Amino acid sequence: MSLNFLKKNKQINIAEKFNPKKGKKNMPPFLLFIIDIIKLIIIAFLIVWPIHKFIFQPFYVVGASMEPSFYNKDYLIIDKLSYNIGKPGRGDVAIFISPKNSNNFLIKRVIGLPGERVVIENNKIEVFNNKYPEGKVLSESYLNAGDKTRGSVDVRLKPGEYYLLGDNRNMSLDSRIFGPVKEKNIIGRAWVRGWPLKEAGFIKETENLN
Repeated sequence: MSLNFLKKNKQINIAEKFNPKKGKKNMPPFLLFIIDIIKLIIIAFLIVWPIHKFIFQPFYVVGASMEPSFYNKDYLIIDKLSYNIGKPGRGDVAIFISPKNSNNFLIKRVIGLPGERVVIENNKIEVFNNKYPEGKVLSESYLNAGDKTRGSVDVRLKPGEYYLLGDNRNMSLDSRIFGPVKEKNIIGRAWVRGWPLKEAGFIKETENLN
């Protein structure tokens, strides 16, 4: 036997010894199947989790507090990215952690912004800010005809605080009850409606202070 042949045979033995495929071939088929499933789950998690955490998230509307804009069981896609790189705007339909229960999420409309004074009186909402130091009454075209904003409120919003109200003012538990909402608790804005199909599409942005 030549020296070259011994070297070649030794290389083959080493290659077989460290070849991971050889061990795989000896595994039972069901075990290989389980390993492949685990790999798929890990890959799916690595792809889906960042999207769910930072970009988009599904959301079901529960209750009547946002009628007529949104109804019970409407299926929405939340845009989280906008609030990760920017701030909520007046008129946005925002989803946030309930101040009453951190396990629940609420959907309301942004009415007052940080630093503004919000006054609710005589069934009207008036906002005071640098642009309108004497105050400006909100024009809310999204409310049902005849709906009124009941209550007596005079609040100055601190930095990072927002005032949020439901569109169905007679059936909404909102900032009139639990006060301003901190920016850190607002997770995103309603971006797309997926259900019902007849209402499916992008949700229009609304500016209610002209």
